[in-house]
Amino acid sequence: MRALLRPLLRLVARLLFRVEVRFRAAEFSQRKLLIVANHESFLDGLLLGLFLPLDPVFVVHTGIARQWGFRLLLSQVDYLAVDPTSPMAMKKVIRLIESGRPVVIFPEGRITLTGSLMKVYDGPAFVAAKTGATVIPVRLDGASRSYFSRLSGRYPKALFPKIRLTVLAPAHFPMPAASTAKLRRRKAGEQMRKLMQEMIFASRPTQTLYGALCDAAALFGRGRRLLEDVKQIEYSYNDLLKMALILARQIERVSVPGEKVGLLLPNLVPTIGLLFGLTARKRVPAMLNYTAGSDAMQAACTAAEVKTVVTSRAFVEQAKLGDKLAGLQGIELLYLEDIRARIGLADKLWLVLWGLRFPRAFELHASPEDAAVVLFTSGSEGKPKGVVLPHRAILANIAQIRAVIDFSVDDKVLNALPIFHSFGLTAGALLPVLTGANLFLYPSPLHYRVIPEVAYDRSCTVLFGTSTFLGNYARFAHPYDFYRLRYVVAGAEKLSEAVRSQWFEKFGVRIFEGYGATETAPVLAVNTPMAYKTGTVGNLLPGIEHKLVPVPGIANGGILHVRGPNVMAGYLKADRSGVLQAPVSEAGEGWYETGDVVDIDDEGFVKIVGRVKRFAKIAGEMVSLEVVEKLAVATSPDKPHAVSSQPDAAKGEALVLFTTDPRLTREALAGKARELGVPELAVPRKIQVVDALPLLGTGKIDYVTLKQMAEAA
Repeated sequence: MRALLRPLLRLVARLLFRVEVRFRAAEFSQRKLLIVANHESFLDGLLLGLFLPLDPVFVVHTGIARQWGFRLLLSQVDYLAVDPTSPMAMKKVIRLIESGRPVVIFPEGRITLTGSLMKVYDGPAFVAAKTGATVIPVRLDGASRSYFSRLSGRYPKALFPKIRLTVLAPAHFPMPAASTAKLRRRKAGEQMRKLMQEMIFASRPTQTLYGALCDAAALFGRGRRLLEDVKQIEYSYNDLLKMALILARQIERVSVPGEKVGLLLPNLVPTIGLLFGLTARKRVPAMLNYTAGSDAMQAACTAAEVKTVVTSRAFVEQAKLGDKLAGLQGIELLYLEDIRARIGLADKLWLVLWGLRFPRAFELHASPEDAAVVLFTSGSEGKPKGVVLPHRAILANIAQIRAVIDFSVDDKVLNALPIFHSFGLTAGALLPVLTGANLFLYPSPLHYRVIPEVAYDRSCTVLFGTSTFLGNYARFAHPYDFYRLRYVVAGAEKLSEAVRSQWFEKFGVRIFEGYGATETAPVLAVNTPMAYKTGTVGNLLPGIEHKLVPVPGIANGGILHVRGPNVMAGYLKADRSGVLQAPVSEAGEGWYETGDVVDIDDEGFVKIVGRVKRFAKIAGEMVSLEVVEKLAVATSPDKPHAVSSQPDAAKGEALVLFTTDPRLTREALAGKARELGVPELAVPRKIQVVDALPLLGTGKIDYVTLKQMAEAA
């Protein structure tokens, strides 16, 4: 009976769900096999039983096995009903694998309620380590969109969605070294969690930004309203496509494929639409920093060979950018007001009759390796450089973030970080749009009183910010303003301990600190609910290789070099305009040197020791300027401080502490240093009181200006 029914069910599944299976039969030839899969729906076990090239034993929850509807399906396979809370349950699984029977198990234990990975149990990993079995990960994709899933009603459902099964490379789990069995089990569980996250990431589709937008619109519905800005108008995917199509159609008439087109626009929905539209026609948006000085903006345009800059008269007037733009040489300015005026009847007919009906046909053929955007480094320690990010890098970084954090259609992201900044662009703007989450774009992160009110009024659940900005929001916010926040993610600069404590005490919110660089699109590591450790920036994201290169004089850690799909295509520098300089470092070609000294512990958590350029050599000893800043914060926690260095004839270099606390003295610093065990060399002899620390538009401290102030002191 089973032999007759299974081929029939397989045929029905292929017809209804258009099941696509990607695997090689040789991967299932091992004697001891443990097959693990993510759990999307009640169809998962049936699909694996029908399409895997073997006859495994399925491990199912006793609660499921008791339901009459599933007993019919389970009658077609061999199964073992276990109670995951029972310590004896995994012993039965171990005996099965030792006997040579392949076993299928869902490490999450339950069907996802978020669309992302749920909690990964330790048991399956301990089984793999105990038996030495080959672990084969299988990614199920699409079943969560069926009516057999447990996702909320806000998720778009289909009667028969397309389902894909992707079998990834086999893995082995050696038994972790630890002092107790409980600890070994926990460490094995962490290995399984990382494997599952790697699986989710590795099975991502290969596409372009515009292609990803079209896929999102098809998946979540063209009419889904998800975007809003200060105009307080809700925009749908269809509205976003409309902006992308009509604006790009105008700008392509004054540009050529491959040309870098400057964008000098605030956080508004049309800016996002224009960005997608330009990439569709193989124009490369160069996101200009409107908070930078005229020289920095000119250097950026020169490096990327930008000849045309798209901006808005209203924005130029409100942001008082007229003088800056007047100083730019060899640049033609295109104003959105004029572009809109040039949209004629023929354009409108094309949009309605062709563009919106067949939006995918608007895209010129492009490779994921083609340049998608050019961003510019902040210039916090030198001249800004153009960073060329291909489609591959940005979409890989979004997939990496999604593999470790469960953003969903139930979330609403508040993004006030400027989209000329990589954190604001990838995480704050593109991530929510491409994953179906709602997005509120706010034009300035400096409105410290307004942003908490927006978070409250719009019921935002996700907030991105820098330590500086988050600290100021906390100062002015009502304790109830952030009552809906699930995730507050800090990046771009080190998270202050005072800010972390303030958010927890005032709002009961834990800040998830992350780390990255413009050159990596940008996120490299982030703390998550599944993997969190205070004082670190979390685990490296899936798919990232790393090497630590030792630094003479620094005992712990080394300079972090990374390689991965989210690393840039290369630099554009003002001294070699238009010439792409591919990433290369001491670790080899394709590697990017972050310039940060980091230490990575046994659990994979990354701790930032400091930037190489942010060390001073005093009397032959390397002193981290960040350690000095931590000392100042510990002594005066309520005020901002920053440290730079100046040449010193006697000791090589001397520390200069810039503080906004007029009562801070060297004696107080020295006392706190003795209390904390900080060496005396880290106590600055020069203290300079300032009204405010110089900041860049991204919220980072402007260390170039500080260095000039220190040398002039």
